[in-house]
Amino acid sequence: MSETKAPEETRVVAPVDPTRRTEIDKQRVPMSARPYRLLAMVKQDAVVRVQKEPDDTVMTWPHLLSIEFLAAAVMSIFLLMMGLFINAPLEELANGNVTPAVAKAPWYFLGLQELLAYFHPSVAGVLVPTFAIVGMMIVPYVDRRDIHATRPSQRKTAVVLFSLFLGLALTLTFLGIFFRGPGYSFVIPYLPFFENSTNGLHFAL
Repeated sequence: MSETKAPEETRVVAPVDPTRRTEIDKQRVPMSARPYRLLAMVKQDAVVRVQKEPDDTVMTWPHLLSIEFLAAAVMSIFLLMMGLFINAPLEELANGNVTPAVAKAPWYFLGLQELLAYFHPSVAGVLVPTFAIVGMMIVPYVDRRDIHATRPSQRKTAVVLFSLFLGLALTLTFLGIFFRGPGYSFVIPYLPFFENSTNGLHFAL
């Protein structure tokens, strides 16, 4: 019994009319008629590629450490000069039987101490610092607008609010440093600045 093979399909390609040219064919320019040539140089890579390190780096020593040593020396000389020429005597030994006068806090706490002169201790010493710290912690989670802003002009509200907060803190600290005297009373500072006068400038280092 012989098997019958299915006839193979034959495809006939229609001849292309050489006189028929499209708009694209008309715009093509033969290579021989072009006045320029395109050349490209291909560099041969190694079998194992080595990652190139940046060329704009320098060694830590002496480029960085020498600057840090110089800055430390300048700051040490500055502190030594302040200790020699600024009158900041020590007080007498602490006596538990005598209640001292109101002392001034360090400069970074003078803003809170200045608030104590205007508000109740529970407000100025507990509520205000707590709200300030918690508020700064939750700001990144609340302020989700303009996450792609890169300029201060694009976040005017945030810049204005922070400027007010910073200005208030600096004002309170400035008042506590220069306008508070013995017993934390309000005084007007005058020259000379570096004398330990009872009516002059009072500050705590």
